[in-house]
Formats: sequence, C-alpha cells, structure tokens
Amino acid sequence: MDVELTVLTVSRPETTQAVTRGAARLLAAMGYAPLAEVTLPNGRRADLMALGRRGEIFIVEVKSGLDDFRTDRKWGEYRPYCDAFAFAVSPEFPQEILPPEPGLIVADGFGGAVIREAETLLLAGARRKALTLAFARLAALRAAGVAATDLE
Repeated sequence: MDVELTVLTVSRPETTQAVTRGAARLLAAMGYAPLAEVTLPNGRRADLMALGRRGEIFIVEVKSGLDDFRTDRKWGEYRPYCDAFAFAVSPEFPQEILPPEPGLIVADGFGGAVIREAETLLLAGARRKALTLAFARLAALRAAGVAATDLE
C-alpha cells in the first residue's frame, strides 16, 4: 500500500498571526487586556501590549522564526515602556537562542504557556499614567472603529 504524505508549510505571517493570537489569549486568561500592534512613544511597535487589573503594563514581542529574531534586535527598546517584557514564540522555535532576561511564552493559534516568568521592573508613576491613558484612548478608538495607531 502506497501512502502519500503531504507537507504543510506555514508562512511567516501565518506563524506570527497564530503566535500573537495564542499569546493574547494567554494574557487575557492571566487577567490582562491585550492590544495588538501598539506604537510606543519612542516609535517602536509592540506586537502586544497588555494592561493588568492593577495597571501593570506587559509587552510581548512575537518572534515568528529564527530569521525574525536574528534581524530584529530592537527588543531592548520596549523595556522602558512596560513593567514586564516577554518574547512569544511558536513551539518549533529554538528557544535556546533567546536571551535569558525576558520572559518566554510559547504559543500557537489556540493559546499559550509561560515557560519563563517575565521579570517585573516597575515603571515610574508619571510614565505609567501617560501610557495607561494612551492605551485606554487607543482601545476606545479601535472599539469605535476609528483609525488610531499610536500612543501619544
């Protein structure tokens, strides 16, 4: 009996979308309210920015593959805008190449798991207030269907 195997190839955008969705679902389950594609005051774009019940801000950088990680070294520029920072990767991602400092989430299109807790470094009060207000405005504009892409 001949068996024909089909190899399913997942594109980088599909991987990014699945990991982002799973990480967002995990954040929501952890009590955070996540927003995707949030531009920070320094011009960088956070893949996910989430607001916790007590106002804590968590940023997640999604890495779709090895090339994505190797060509994008701006992740340190997110740290001044959050209390906690983590990478989110697919189950197939070679985790050993990631730096040990950020948290680590492994996710797919259905959910995720925290592999390494993100270190908490509290934001200054004035920066937290400004980011929280901008986050709330962005979420409200998106909910109203009004185009808004960045935090001011």
